[in-house]
Amino acid sequence: MGLIRAAARPMLASIFVVQGFNMLRRPDSFTTRAKPITDRVAPLLEKYAPKAPTDERTMVRITGAVDLAAGVMLATNRFPRLASLVLAGSLLPSTIAEHQFWQVDDPQKKADERIQFLKNIGLTGGLLLAGVDTEGRPGLRWRTRHAAKDTRKAARSAAREARLTARAARAEAAGKARTVLHR
Repeated sequence: MGLIRAAARPMLASIFVVQGFNMLRRPDSFTTRAKPITDRVAPLLEKYAPKAPTDERTMVRITGAVDLAAGVMLATNRFPRLASLVLAGSLLPSTIAEHQFWQVDDPQKKADERIQFLKNIGLTGGLLLAGVDTEGRPGLRWRTRHAAKDTRKAARSAAREARLTARAARAEAAGKARTVLHR
């Protein structure tokens, strides 16, 4: 891993580690801000996952645990692509629900919400870039395509070898048959 990646990943992950830890430690201080999101998610959970918790406090703690775990994974370079995509997937919906600056009338609050919205959009962009970063190695798509090509090539080679072996066996059998006939 290069020096830039070694420094950038913990820097990008730091806000999620701290925020996730705070959400686990003091979930009640986040429930008011989370209410717009939990009010939208709770009916879906009740419908598709009836045993899943739907109260704000528990949902905040689950989100905190996910942010903390994925942030630590990203910072320590453990499954960094997966961790980045998980963090981006949790950040984008909360950004849209929490920072609706277009609905605020007070100019100062509107400017503050716009800054928070754009900051989170920027973080999401960084997470998406980290999520597709293969560190110079071929990605899964490339490896899959080339593995399939190599498999086809090996199958053609094996078929050619089988034909040659069969031809040689037939020639040898024909040679033995001639030898027996000439005796």
